[in-house]
Amino acid sequence: MFGKLEKNLRPVLFYGNNPLSLIGGALTSASAFVLIGFWVVSVFGRGGSTNPYLGIVFDLFLPGLFILGLILIPIGIGLRHSHLKAAGQLPAVYPQIDLQDPVFRRGIEVVIAATFINFVIVGTATYRGVSYMDSPNFCGQSCHVMAPQWAAYQVSPHSHVACVECHIGSGISAAVEAKVNGTKQLLEVTFGTYPHPIEAPLSALRPARATCEQCHMPTRFVGDKLLVLTKFGDDQKNSITRSVVVLHLGGVDSLSHLSGIHGHHLDDYEYVATDPSDQTIISVSKRNADGSVTQYVSSDWKGPVKGVVRRMDCMDCHNQATHVFQTPEQALDEVMVDGTPSANLPFVHKQGMQLIQAKYSSQADAAAKITSGLQDYYKTQYPDVWNGQHDTVENAARMLVTIYDRNVFPSMKVAWGTYPDNIGHMDYPGCFRCHDGNHVAKGGKVLTNDCSVCHNLLNVDDPNPKVLTELGMQ
Repeated sequence: MFGKLEKNLRPVLFYGNNPLSLIGGALTSASAFVLIGFWVVSVFGRGGSTNPYLGIVFDLFLPGLFILGLILIPIGIGLRHSHLKAAGQLPAVYPQIDLQDPVFRRGIEVVIAATFINFVIVGTATYRGVSYMDSPNFCGQSCHVMAPQWAAYQVSPHSHVACVECHIGSGISAAVEAKVNGTKQLLEVTFGTYPHPIEAPLSALRPARATCEQCHMPTRFVGDKLLVLTKFGDDQKNSITRSVVVLHLGGVDSLSHLSGIHGHHLDDYEYVATDPSDQTIISVSKRNADGSVTQYVSSDWKGPVKGVVRRMDCMDCHNQATHVFQTPEQALDEVMVDGTPSANLPFVHKQGMQLIQAKYSSQADAAAKITSGLQDYYKTQYPDVWNGQHDTVENAARMLVTIYDRNVFPSMKVAWGTYPDNIGHMDYPGCFRCHDGNHVAKGGKVLTNDCSVCHNLLNVDDPNPKVLTELGMQ
């Protein structure tokens, strides 16, 4: 049996001793070692990367490299056979398989050495590639259509958290789902069929229990929080006013009592929205302790209760916890509190608001026109200010451009207000999507819209709130 097998292997090994077949064998061996190592880690390892693009490396690239090596081996054998046949040098007897044979031994040595070298190269490149694909830079910058989300992410409270931590789950099902979705997105980008702007319905995101709650305890008792909102006026002096609010965040206290905003929303709620962005909520259902369900339906809704059904969690209110898009007022007031644009520049708030809200064809167009617009205003209306505070005006213009660049992306049709923020109810419906006084249950019970449940207003648009003076905060 062995003699017959050896006889059959002799021509294969003889013709296989050529550069192309040896390279193919090395590639195949190296790819196989890396793949087997990855499979072992996947089965027996703990944790590991949740990056969806691992599939590109381990399910496409490396298997492709493995198959390429297999293809190169017979091609090399065929080419050497053809070359020797054309030269009339086909051997009558093929060399025996013998380690003492220098030709055979040299071939084995080359294969071993090349396999080791390729193993190191492929393994290192794979590790570095996977590490890069785990990085926010890859997610945000490799694909230009994600520019708005990348810009918002960089100035968010979660800018230190990798994208894959929240967007990609663990396990086989999550990996498959991510690869299917990634393939769809790749095709959309390739053929230019991706949505403008990029849509991010909550129904397409991972639930809060798999993301937010990995770091934040929803049952933690926070109690009350003092919030000071500073606004600047459109008058010459950019007059400052402040509103002081006590937010009843609440939570679950030591006696397991639910209170405040967080506590009351820890109950089991489900709602029905008529739009993917969940801005129009027509029904809210609460599961009671006895197993019964109380359904509050909007009195403005006359049709059947149908739409996007979702169980409420953190992200229904904190929908911009990471990708924060501001209103123009929020953005400008926030930076003016820090001193740029300086409130000493007359009418800078009014002019700044007009400039950042104007229509521009691109961010480059906006940068040029916002800068020249502010410069021209002070050159013509306040030449003394322009001459005496030239650098202050220039700094103000640069900050206005920065504000615009963080929030508006004409190429992706992202304008002010494209992505609503559901925290509060000043700029978007937010809380009033449910707590508007119009969601009524059978029997006439109304879903509460009592403001004091969530907050108390201590001062509203007051230049000098007394409470802040008493607290030593101004």
